[in-house]
Amino acid sequence: MKNSIRYFIQGLVITVPVAITAIMVYRIIVWVGSLFNIFGTIVSPVVDPFIIIITAVALIFLMGLLGSSIILRPMFSLFDSALEHTPFVKTIYGAIKDLIAAFVGSKKRFNKPVLITINKENNIQQLGFITQEDLSDLNLKKGTVAVYVPMSYSLSGNLLIVPAESITMLDASSPEVMKFIVSGGVTDLDEE
Repeated sequence: MKNSIRYFIQGLVITVPVAITAIMVYRIIVWVGSLFNIFGTIVSPVVDPFIIIITAVALIFLMGLLGSSIILRPMFSLFDSALEHTPFVKTIYGAIKDLIAAFVGSKKRFNKPVLITINKENNIQQLGFITQEDLSDLNLKKGTVAVYVPMSYSLSGNLLIVPAESITMLDASSPEVMKFIVSGGVTDLDEE
């Protein structure tokens, strides 16, 4: 069972960035094509949604299994490298791949939950996750860190550059803090 979960997560890390990139590129091609009236309207048949869901889960699991195999791993690495070096596609693919890996990959980035003091006068605070502690590559002053602040009921968020003295590290589970933020604070935090 543990290997099955690992294969499924590996499949997500491989499949989701490729699928989202492919969908975006496909939509751009269709849009450009519609400008020139080359493609017209494409009507797909109605397919049972349960078959689509089962097929998607099976394909994700299969991609994780294949991506973990010693024989096919170099092929996936080559395909990954090709996507990361293709103009325009690399921007979309790289961002999506990094985001997915930050949540479920082996390089989880949302593992340092923090409380940020936004307004010291009124003691207004916000929950987030430190994503980078060294911002010297951006030529930002020392003592600032990058904090990702997810939005409630959304898959989006904001990246804040925060002075280190405005941050309090939380002694809480990252998944629980993420669940609390995304739910808008209505979920109960599980007792550790």
